[in-house]
Amino acid sequence: MTDQRSNWAGSYTYRAARLHRPTTVEELQALVRRGARLKALGTRHSFNHIADTAEDQISLAQLRQGPVFDHQRRTVTVDAGASYGEICEPIERAGYALPNMASLPHISVAGACATATHGSGDRSGNLASAVAAIQLVTADGSLAELSRERDGDQLAGAVVALGGLGVVTRVTLDLVPSFTMRLDIYERLPLAELDAHFDAITASAYSVSMFVDWRSDYVNSVWLKRLLSADEGRRTTDGDTSPFAPHPSPNRTGTISQPANAPDPTFYGAALAPPPAAGQPAPWSAQMAQPGPWHARLPHFRMDQTPSSGVELQSEYLVPRQHARAAIRAVAQLRAVVAPPLQITEIRTVAADDLWMSPCYQQDCVGIHFTWHKDWPAVQRALPQIEEALAPLAARPHWGKLFTLAPERVRALYPRLPDFRRLLADYDPQGKFRNQFLDTYIFGAP
Repeated sequence: MTDQRSNWAGSYTYRAARLHRPTTVEELQALVRRGARLKALGTRHSFNHIADTAEDQISLAQLRQGPVFDHQRRTVTVDAGASYGEICEPIERAGYALPNMASLPHISVAGACATATHGSGDRSGNLASAVAAIQLVTADGSLAELSRERDGDQLAGAVVALGGLGVVTRVTLDLVPSFTMRLDIYERLPLAELDAHFDAITASAYSVSMFVDWRSDYVNSVWLKRLLSADEGRRTTDGDTSPFAPHPSPNRTGTISQPANAPDPTFYGAALAPPPAAGQPAPWSAQMAQPGPWHARLPHFRMDQTPSSGVELQSEYLVPRQHARAAIRAVAQLRAVVAPPLQITEIRTVAADDLWMSPCYQQDCVGIHFTWHKDWPAVQRALPQIEEALAPLAARPHWGKLFTLAPERVRALYPRLPDFRRLLADYDPQGKFRNQFLDTYIFGAP
């Protein structure tokens, strides 16, 4: 892990003159009142300058009040700077679950929501779509709160705010009854099968992730995270039933069967992966039909393990669902450019939402995520070619990843951008929370 003057991967060094770590809301309010240019800093998992500023950076790592449950509304209010891994245990103990999680449980709640970070699942929105309310310190140091019940569309503009609205201190999240899952992994899925059966494959489990290195005509591995029925260990609270019925899973013949204790040996031509070697370190979630609670299966990695050394770069493009096959074909045709600097690509689905600056605003999407070797010159050569190939498909880059798309093209992809600009101006008329990233991609400043 790098120090807090650079991002998690050590690929970007922040230029902020000062880093503050307030321990109370009052201390944070005082910092904001006297500051001229400020940005909040989460767990530093962004790969660009979205969280940077020339003056004051504020870490919320030490601002802790603890979770508060509202059982009537079925929500929990948590510290914005807390990681998902930190909040999952108390949520589980209370008999609840989050609808979805990202690959890493190590990321902060506020940072993930502000950038529309997501997990995978045909019926699962990004993490920001679970936000029912936010509390934030605004530019004059005041404490404000926006809620779905009271503020409606304005909250939809404020959740994926890219750090431009203020410093978020607390986030209220929707909950569902607790549930259990299992992870089955299949290897070498033919790309032709993915093309022919894309919708059936992504609908075969609650969460489906496909990993491909583009060096062959196969998907390297498919991760199927399936809900378990009650007799397989799915738990509920107070006699309530989970709103998520177990997804059917195609068996080796392509027909439909319900999850059972033993996973099918094949999946659309892919073979069930062998169990990990005994004693092998396992930073990822347990597999081979082992039941586990939602928070131990939805992320790819365990909270108590370091998922990687951070020696990587990341990019991601969100493509409207109807263009999924065309987008995968377009990237496959670029394998000579993409494969050499690539560690792995992950393909996953995300449900539509109504959040103004979300890449999934009013459209189901497919995310094509690239984890690169830490070789910026090679990545910089590959990205424009990927972006050009995906441009006819209206691909939107992930706000916190690396991309080279021209700012005017990014702005043109967001129909609510004028409303978002007005919202930022209302809450921050002096531009206290603006930075080079917002000036470039939101306001169009030179």
